[in-house]
Amino acid sequence: MRLLRRRAPLLGVVVPVYNVEKFLPACLDSLLDQTHRDLDVVVVDDGSPDRSGEIAEQYAARDRRVRVVHTENRGLGAARNEGLRHVRGDLLAFFDSDDVLPPGAYALLRDTLAESGSDFVTASFVRWENGGYLEPRWMRRLHRERRLGITAEDHPEILGDVFAWDKMFRRDFWDRADLRWPESTRYEDQPTTTAAYLRGRFDVIPDHVVHWRIHPQVTAATKHRASEVNLRDRFETKRMALAVVRAEGSATIEQTFLERVLPGDMWRHFLVIPEASEEWWDLLVSGVREFWGSDSLVNSGLPPVHRLCGWLVEQGRRDEAAALMSHVAAHPAPLPRATDPATGAVRLDVPDGLVDLATVDPAALALRPHEL
Repeated sequence: MRLLRRRAPLLGVVVPVYNVEKFLPACLDSLLDQTHRDLDVVVVDDGSPDRSGEIAEQYAARDRRVRVVHTENRGLGAARNEGLRHVRGDLLAFFDSDDVLPPGAYALLRDTLAESGSDFVTASFVRWENGGYLEPRWMRRLHRERRLGITAEDHPEILGDVFAWDKMFRRDFWDRADLRWPESTRYEDQPTTTAAYLRGRFDVIPDHVVHWRIHPQVTAATKHRASEVNLRDRFETKRMALAVVRAEGSATIEQTFLERVLPGDMWRHFLVIPEASEEWWDLLVSGVREFWGSDSLVNSGLPPVHRLCGWLVEQGRRDEAAALMSHVAAHPAPLPRATDPATGAVRLDVPDGLVDLATVDPAALALRPHEL
């Protein structure tokens, strides 16, 4: 009797493209070399001014699994949504056009979903920089255990893995959960991934399924943190994600989200306090007060020096916050510790002249047991 071969599920992959002609061939080669062969790759040329759209068309001409959609430039969220209108498949993934997939990445994600029956799966990644690979410590912590068929209640801190491109979704779940990407704003991943975590069952695995390329265009983008538009977009997507958590999550998830997830990137913004404009500073202060109120990140999961900086921001003490961040930039080693002779409590020992410690809330200086 002849055995019928079971059809592999069709995986639809949306690849937004803008000004990446140097990196796009390696990205598409890694997609087409996947051991999971049943692909429908939709490349969305988001009005790219370079040869990215032409390169994508060359790939489509020689591999029928690739199709290209050309649009005017509307940004990453709009490009992903446009791709969703065209892509086919039982499974769905999003990939950035300057990164690379290891050959077995999609097969691993597919097999995990087949084993668990979950709505989507999320994995870890490595940063690919200067010829080496490094898994961020916080991603290692979030993905330490292999967990199948869980909910956000089981692992609320996973909401900090906000990336679109380290996940695979069942398409029927995506549509049923009414998911789409915000448009006309940056940092669009977080509101959508937050909603996915709260609306479905998912798997968390420790494997590295993406080589995230860190190159001059990416590092140049980080310098825009001193831009008011950039900071406003960052707070807007935090606001959108928090609204989803408050509408659909439990009190436990909301607390974890406020203390462990939303603050995660604030230290990057604190670093530019010394050089930013007064308007940017005012926006930072209002955002910190809006999201964390009088706690001002004192109870957050940030490192001690950044918790102190958050408190200074909430108090509007820019000169001291700027002096502290300038010192941190010049001396990357952790600040020394001091012990209160009366109570035995251990706190940060800030160098003289940076901060008026006599007027600082002791909670903003305190160290936690695991930080000792």
